[in-house]
Amino acid sequence: MFKNHLIIALRNLTKRKGYSLLHIFGLAIGITCCLLIFQYVAYEKSYDRFQDKSGQIVRVRLDQYQSGRLAWQSATVYPAIAPTMKKDFPEVENYCRLVDAEMLLSNDEKQVKFYETKGYYADTSVFSMFNIQLLKGSPKDALYGPDKIILSASTAKKYFGNEDPVGKRLTVRNNQWDNSKYTFEITGVFEDYPANSHLIINHLVSYSTLGKQLRLHGDSSNATETAWGWYDFYDYLQLRSGTDLKKLESKLPAFSDRYMNNDEWRKTNHVKNELYLIPLKDIHLYSNFNQEAEVNGDGKSVSFLFLIAFLIIAIAWINYTNLATARSLERAKEVGVRKVLGAVKGNLVAQFLTESFLLNLLAFMIAVLAAILLVSPFNDLVGSSAPHGGLMMPADYWFGFTAMLLLGTLISGIYPAFVLSGYHPVVVLKGLFKNTSKGLFLRKGLIIGQFATSVILIAGTIIVAQQVQFMRQQQLGANIDQTLVLEGARSVQDSIYQSIYQPFKNELIQQAGIKNVTASTNVMGQEIYWTSGISRIGREKKEAVTLYHLGVDYDFIPSFDMKLVAGRNFSKDFGTDKKAVLLNEEAAKLLGFRTPADAINSKLKRGGDTLTTIGVVANYHQQGLQKAIDPIIMLLGSNINSYYSLKLSTANISHTIELVRQKWNKYFPNDPFSYSFLDDSFNEQYKADTRFGEVFGLFATLAIIIACFGLLGLSAYNVLQRTKEIGIRKVLGASVQNLLVLLSKEFLVLVLVSFIVAFPVAWIVMNNWLEDFAYRIHIRWWIFAVAGFLAIIIAILTVSIQALKAAVANPVKSLRTE
Repeated sequence: MFKNHLIIALRNLTKRKGYSLLHIFGLAIGITCCLLIFQYVAYEKSYDRFQDKSGQIVRVRLDQYQSGRLAWQSATVYPAIAPTMKKDFPEVENYCRLVDAEMLLSNDEKQVKFYETKGYYADTSVFSMFNIQLLKGSPKDALYGPDKIILSASTAKKYFGNEDPVGKRLTVRNNQWDNSKYTFEITGVFEDYPANSHLIINHLVSYSTLGKQLRLHGDSSNATETAWGWYDFYDYLQLRSGTDLKKLESKLPAFSDRYMNNDEWRKTNHVKNELYLIPLKDIHLYSNFNQEAEVNGDGKSVSFLFLIAFLIIAIAWINYTNLATARSLERAKEVGVRKVLGAVKGNLVAQFLTESFLLNLLAFMIAVLAAILLVSPFNDLVGSSAPHGGLMMPADYWFGFTAMLLLGTLISGIYPAFVLSGYHPVVVLKGLFKNTSKGLFLRKGLIIGQFATSVILIAGTIIVAQQVQFMRQQQLGANIDQTLVLEGARSVQDSIYQSIYQPFKNELIQQAGIKNVTASTNVMGQEIYWTSGISRIGREKKEAVTLYHLGVDYDFIPSFDMKLVAGRNFSKDFGTDKKAVLLNEEAAKLLGFRTPADAINSKLKRGGDTLTTIGVVANYHQQGLQKAIDPIIMLLGSNINSYYSLKLSTANISHTIELVRQKWNKYFPNDPFSYSFLDDSFNEQYKADTRFGEVFGLFATLAIIIACFGLLGLSAYNVLQRTKEIGIRKVLGASVQNLLVLLSKEFLVLVLVSFIVAFPVAWIVMNNWLEDFAYRIHIRWWIFAVAGFLAIIIAILTVSIQALKAAVANPVKSLRTE
């Protein structure tokens, strides 16, 4: 029986080749989009799931409130939290702490040096909790004891080529904790860490090394174990199997009060800490707080794309349902004859479902081939680090996709099957069926759904593009154009730094292509990690507030054309400026000054130091406009070696860069020469949003194309059924314009209704997306008008192709048509 159904289905496909091709290619485009998005979503959701214990590991998050106001939320916490939680809570089986280990490493024998930023000081538990697979060395002692380092396989190759590095040493010249020179013993090499992790790990240094370095510099408090105020540590907890996360989290307020909030300083300054736990598997998509280890993904954007995948394939299935029911008249006589010859309803339903299955199967085969060919460019488009070697989804995604395909095939085919199999043979064969409207309301509803989805996607594309353009075009409050940024000279000791840096700076300024040189601890586009509590002296309320610290030199403000709204800049004419600071407007406001002028000459308390405010800088965007302006305090530094910003003229930039390289190698031979242009690196912050807009636009276009396939087929079939009517109207004097309006108006009314349906949905969805931006556009009415207008124009062009063809046809041939 199935063989017979299959033969008839093939005959029907070849009988109407045009309709079959519209069906197949519309479905193929929809399935291809769905496959590509499924792979992307599967990869984004795979982050950190390769860990054996990923279901048991959580990371601690720290929120701080100051005078009842949320001051910040941080992915990093205090080092004492994890061991204390293990002691207090039986649910905690193990813990691991990681803290950034940025350092200049060099193999002096081979004269190879790199500034490494993707590494951590780590507890020895990192091996069992994070699946660090050692290729050389033993996990028992690789990170046990100070001054030990393990390297990833690719990092080891950078420094030692094909040699075995275990037992050899790397020289450290300046890290973020001190300026001394020392060496680390290489005790292991580990397999390159998977890309689908929220951590990038190229090297790990024994945790005890950090404690040793602090003790050498006078710390006797054992801060790496006991500190409750130094929040630069990623604290991970391994929970016992079966632990109720919500129940454990409910114990954290009491824990915070016991160890942190009852501290006298916090009580005096009305500071309150709150702790939260986030599962390891959720960090990549749902954790975007201060001091994230890497730029994480966006769970909301991933969900948007997942939804778009379903919408696109739904549009393709709607096409099938529409065209199948629209062709009911053509198939009615076939059904009538088969029923007279003894076919029962079940046989007919099976026949039409077989046709639906065959169409979807052909489309699926084409889609799989297309998806394999397109997976690499698609991954590049969305910025995914997923493998480029074909479709590689977990089995559960393939199972889900197959189930969805079968269900969609059934749903899209079941209604036409029951409509067609339900015709009464007597009515059909007598020709009384011709004017039936069966299925008409469903077809209209589905067309409205298709184009409403298309309008939503068009409006979404416009809004995303506008938001990205808005962020790029806003004045930053600082001039970052023509700025060459050099990674600082980290190898030079503080005691001799100025004797090397100043001649280097002076030689650069003398070059014709260089206007200015300034040093700072951060540049625009970077998150500032250096913070501390600052309070006003001589004020009734002396609560400290957290300010973000930026170390600068005398030339920083003029180099970036920053505006002083009150007071003056740092000056060599004032010896007291070593204890002076500049505030931005946000910091002055947070400290309680009514106007910027009120802040001038005020005294501030920072730890044991008393500082004088000499100027207030107009607010500027340290980071992209996704984030609010931070309260920043600028301090004058004499040995700032993090970043050097060079203001260049526009002439012969490549020659200027080569000249800078020569000067660098002359003064800083132990430091690698690394540079970037500030405007390029700043705009990197918008890359994810730009890509999201491009992807949104691509799928909006494809959705419209698929919807147009259906509209084209329906309009062609509508013209076919009204051939004789068109001929009579032409004979009676109807013009081409009259006929175009007649054949198009029904479809255009449906598209107009779809616009009315889409308007509120699009506004709600896109307003929700915009809520994540500190600085955002307001959604204007004309965006939806443009989206609706584009949909109508596209519909007119699509329908007019068939309408015009019928309108200019010879009426004699039309009247001969039966």
